[in-house]
Amino acid sequence: MNIVLLGPPGAGKGTLAKTLTKEFKIAHISTGDMLREAVKKGADIGKTAKKYMDRGELVPDDIVVSIVAARVSGEDLKNGFLLDGFPRNEKQADRLDNSLNETGKKLDLVLYLKTSQATSIKRLSGRIVCVKCDANFHLTNMPPRRKGVCDYCAGKLIQRDDDREATVKRRLTVYESQTRSLIDYYKQKGILREVSGDLDIEQLFKSAKMLFEREGLS
Repeated sequence: MNIVLLGPPGAGKGTLAKTLTKEFKIAHISTGDMLREAVKKGADIGKTAKKYMDRGELVPDDIVVSIVAARVSGEDLKNGFLLDGFPRNEKQADRLDNSLNETGKKLDLVLYLKTSQATSIKRLSGRIVCVKCDANFHLTNMPPRRKGVCDYCAGKLIQRDDDREATVKRRLTVYESQTRSLIDYYKQKGILREVSGDLDIEQLFKSAKMLFEREGLS
């Protein structure tokens, strides 16, 4: 099955995606992870993307689309994929459809995590990540065993620039203005389904799994 997760920053897309892909044995494609990896490696595309990410702005379509188009054609996606963080607007959605059509694939379902602004801000402004292995923690919801130290590799934990509260608010404003039309786009295609992104991860996973089963995707 081929799934897209939609929702604002802080909706829990990344955490849910990892749980679902493990449960259904499909590939997790995160544009955020791919862009951050490019930034970490110092690649030219990463340097360009970082300027936008640090300001809380969306990375330009051409950069993101080129990365995703190459990824969805991968041979390791035979069992399907879950796309997290893309598309963000109708132009990207059209480009995604075209890329999938070229490889004989299509989207089966788009899952929208409807999330309040208060929840998004609380989650993201408390998030910290490992500089070595990119593991995620949260200052209140999922703190590390030792302050500032990753549980998995003992790397240093930091707060990313794009997770600071002022930047988070800008990200949410940008999301609302540029991504809202995607909801109607996928509604018209008849493949949009909605669950509450305000739920904790265990409840959210159960809701998503039940929905997939009702849709015959499990």
